[in-house]
Amino acid sequence: MVVLPIRFERSPRLHPMLSEVAHPVGTRVVVQGKRGPEVATVRGEATPPQEQERYGAVLRAATPEDLSRWEDLHRTGEDLKWLLRARARQRSLPVKVVAVEFTLDESLVTVSYSAEERIELTGLISELRGHTRARVNFAAVGPREQAQMIGTLGACGRENCSSTHLQEFAPVSIRMARDQQLPLNPEKLSGPCGRLLCCLQFEHTQYLDLLKDLPRKNARVCHEGSGACGKVTKLHPLAGTVDVTTDQGVLTDVPAGELRRLTEAEIKALPDAGRGGGRPGKPNRAPARE
Repeated sequence: MVVLPIRFERSPRLHPMLSEVAHPVGTRVVVQGKRGPEVATVRGEATPPQEQERYGAVLRAATPEDLSRWEDLHRTGEDLKWLLRARARQRSLPVKVVAVEFTLDESLVTVSYSAEERIELTGLISELRGHTRARVNFAAVGPREQAQMIGTLGACGRENCSSTHLQEFAPVSIRMARDQQLPLNPEKLSGPCGRLLCCLQFEHTQYLDLLKDLPRKNARVCHEGSGACGKVTKLHPLAGTVDVTTDQGVLTDVPAGELRRLTEAEIKALPDAGRGGGRPGKPNRAPARE
């Protein structure tokens, strides 16, 4: 027995499954999923099974008959999706039908939907009864799952991460945008799903490493070459530079290696030590990094 990473059509997530045959990458196989038999694709090399791990099962390589039936069920599911959307509009139901998916043996049909509030969907079940005898299961999906299943374009112009390679939805916070020095504009920081961009999370660690070599924002520094002193007003982590505002103007894109952080004693000795909202004679302490 070997373990094969399997990918379903509706998600890029890889599922380890036991198989008696080490099918090559790209092989379409029939697997026993949680909902029943489904067609999936092998997306990696075979590995030995690990003890105390739970795996799904690869039943066999998909035959031409399996693939033909799977395509027919997919087309039927697409037709039923648009039918249910039309019926939901007629009934004034505040729901969006995202996908309708059958198992390979047509014993179960799963209707994935999104709604802002809890609603009664028994009326839509009666619509399905005239087209299939399969047992109906309604599954509510969130905004990110919806974007994953439908597939959208991100701000980068490429297909969104959640439907191409992202293996799980990790928490994303506005602090990550601050650390990356991004403008806190909801329209710029939100993906097609309306939530914070997933790419903020897996780029965050790199930005934290870059920020270690930069002075904090609002810190008092002096340029070793010119001797000009001022306050750090903007950070450029990828370039390794900062902008410094002095009494004479603004020094832009100054390499962090050319700056020296002022000591508390040096800050007290500055003639403008009381500026920036502090009391005269007291240092302007650098606040926590934004």
